Amino acid sequence: MLYDLSLKMEYTYDTPASLARHITRVMPLSGTKHQRLIAGSVNFDPRPDEEHGFVDFFGHPAISTLVAPPHESFTIMMKARVAVEPPSPIVEYAPPRAVLREEYGRALSLSADSPHHFLSPSPRIPFDRQIVAYGHQVLSERDMTVFHIAREICSLIHRDFKYDPEATTVDSSPAEAFMLKGGVCQDFSHVMICALRGLGIPAGYVSGYLRTIPPPGKPRLEGADAMHAWVRVWCGERLGWIEFDPTNDITVSSDHIVVGYGRDYSDVAPVVGVLKTYGEHQATQAVDVVPVAAE
Repeated sequence: MLYDLSLKMEYTYDTPASLARHITRVMPLSGTKHQRLIAGSVNFDPRPDEEHGFVDFFGHPAISTLVAPPHESFTIMMKARVAVEPPSPIVEYAPPRAVLREEYGRALSLSADSPHHFLSPSPRIPFDRQIVAYGHQVLSERDMTVFHIAREICSLIHRDFKYDPEATTVDSSPAEAFMLKGGVCQDFSHVMICALRGLGIPAGYVSGYLRTIPPPGKPRLEGADAMHAWVRVWCGERLGWIEFDPTNDITVSSDHIVVGYGRDYSDVAPVVGVLKTYGEHQATQAVDVVPVAAE
């Protein structure tokens, strides 16, 4: 699939902000197994006094900016064209958990893709006994494969949790979302990752975009698409990383467009920064993911 993407994120401040430093990660990844960035640009309003790009440890293209003078709002605008190939059919070569431990023990690399980075608690995903016990209930057979376990936990969360944007905030912990049995894609993904790591299965967080399809007969709405989050799971030496979307109870498809991979949300947050101001601020986001017709 070929897509044209656009993103507009706007922050409006009750009191003008100054000395605002931000790191922005909103551009789709390029050069992955199933995804290629054809062209893209990120612009800011007001125009930054300083701006430079870099690639972080996990391979994300990021932009560091400084807006020094007082400003009442800050807007990020991204446009891109990206090609996404559907994943290959999954052939069940994943090992059971006991064998998986042997396999990641043989993984000597500490590169960004190494399963060792995704086994332990991370800044946003501490160990949680209740969540691990929740995931443990899917272990109906001793020799269940890692892929099967991940698929069952994905379905379990989709069944038991309610999608509710008002239930949590961006700073909510997996424990809070688990207690409420509600939240958004970030919460569902954090809970799933916590459950898998507690079972000794390497799991990480994926940030990206998801094409939404309107109901039959209804027009597509501008800005109806959104930034999304899902989970990737290391399913052994032969199968590698497989991605699951617990919000929609599916393995990922060509409707999923990757921005970044990390241990949790803190590694791939679209915007982080510090600034000088006081009072409240309002944030709005609009995303369009438009399929491009074949010429």
